[in-house]
Amino acid sequence: MIALLQRVSQAQVDINSETVGRIDRGLAVLLGVQPEDTEAKADRLLQRLLAYRVFPDEQGRMNRSLTDIGGGLLLVPQFTLAADTRQGNRPGFSTAAPPELGRQLFQYFLREAEQRHAAVGAGQFGADMQVSLTNDGPVTFWLEV
Repeated sequence: MIALLQRVSQAQVDINSETVGRIDRGLAVLLGVQPEDTEAKADRLLQRLLAYRVFPDEQGRMNRSLTDIGGGLLLVPQFTLAADTRQGNRPGFSTAAPPELGRQLFQYFLREAEQRHAAVGAGQFGADMQVSLTNDGPVTFWLEV
């Protein structure tokens, strides 16, 4: 699984002009699923996301995690993260999970996140979403499990 996480001061996902997920300070996370991904990999990635130290402490160093600050977590399914971009001018998607596996693992990840963290919002798998955010820093990391 792939997570592109951004530290944000706010973020939201809209579908058909309706807000379906919104957070204030926290992490906006684009999730990509690959064919070999499993629930065990999703569990490991979620564990890392919740504990990843990207928020400043009193000295301004990145020593606090999402769990430490009690921030929001906005999860957005994004199959294009798994695209093959090694050649040509058009991405290939044979390296992304088939839609049913992608949907299943995104829903699993979301359920687990909601059980482990208080403030979780999400986009919708397969929907045409508009994602807006204010990247704080900017701070952006690519995590892969």
